[in-house]
Amino acid sequence: MNVIDVSGLTKSFDGRVAVDNIALRVGAGEIVGFLGPNGSGKTTTIRMICGLLTPDAGQGTVLGFDVRRDSARIKREVGYMTQRFSLYEDLTIEENLFFVARLYKLSPRRQIVAATLERLGLASRRGQQAGALSGGWKQRLALAACIMHRPRLLLLDEPTAGVDPKARREFWDEIHRLAAGGLTVLVSTHYMDEAERCHRISYISYGKMLATGTVGEVVRESGLSTFIVRAPPSAEFLKRVAALDGVEQVAPFGAALHVVGANRERMAASLAPLASEPGVSVEPGATSLEDVFIHFMAVSNGAQDSARAA
Repeated sequence: MNVIDVSGLTKSFDGRVAVDNIALRVGAGEIVGFLGPNGSGKTTTIRMICGLLTPDAGQGTVLGFDVRRDSARIKREVGYMTQRFSLYEDLTIEENLFFVARLYKLSPRRQIVAATLERLGLASRRGQQAGALSGGWKQRLALAACIMHRPRLLLLDEPTAGVDPKARREFWDEIHRLAAGGLTVLVSTHYMDEAERCHRISYISYGKMLATGTVGEVVRESGLSTFIVRAPPSAEFLKRVAALDGVEQVAPFGAALHVVGANRERMAASLAPLASEPGVSVEPGATSLEDVFIHFMAVSNGAQDSARAA
C-alpha cells in the first residue's frame, strides 16, 4: 500500500510555478529521500502532502485521505518537522512536550510525555530550557514532538542542517528504528550520505521531478561515467582536464581528480593521452550520487537559462 500516492501536484505563488506536475509514491515503512537544490520546490511539495497547502492542480491520497478534501484529517495523522526549530525556546524540554500533548489531546498525558522523554534520550535533560540546547539536542526534541502522537507518516524538511556528524548519525539511527516499526518517512536533505541511507530517493529541480528510484538506479540511469585521474596537484592541470572533450565535471579528491561525463567513449579518448605523462594515471571510477546531483543541477540551470532567453 502507498502511504503517499499523488500525481499532477502543481502550486504557484504570484505567478511563479513552484511545483510543476509532481508525482510521488511512497510505500508503507519506506524511507524516501527528497533531494534538490534550494528553491527547487521540496518544502512546497511537503506542505501540500501534509495538508498545509492546497494544490492548484493535481490529485491523490495521503494515508488514504484525499489530498485536496481531507487536509484536516491528514494533519492529525502526520508528524511534520520543519527546517527551523519551531518549539518554544523559553520553555523546558518537558514543558514543550506537555504543550504538544495538549494540542493533540493525548491521554494519559503525563505517561505519554515521560515515555517520549525516555525513548528519545531526553529524560535527563527534561528541565533544561529549549533555547539553551545545542543543535543536535534541539533536533532530538523536535523529533520527539513530531512522533509523540504516534503518526503514521513522518515528513522531515532538512532536519539535520547545522547539526554535527555524531548527532546526524544518531538521528538517522532513530529514523531507521521508527521505520522498522512501520512508520513511513519522507525526508528532504542536501547530504549525500543521508540520501544513501534512504530506501529510495526522488530528485526535484525547479519544481519538476527529474528522477526517482533507489540510489543505484538513479546513478545508473543518469548515464554518467567517471574516471579517476591521479597527478601532482596543479590548478593548471585541473583546468586542462576540465577543458577536454566529453568532460562535464572535475572535482579534486585529495591527490586525485574525479572526472565525470555523459559520453564515456569521448571522455576516455580525451583522457588517454594524459596517461603517458610523467606521474599521471587514468583509471575507471565509480559514479557517485553527488556527481549525479551536480549533473542534474547543471542540466536544470541550463534549461532555465534557455527558457529565460526565449
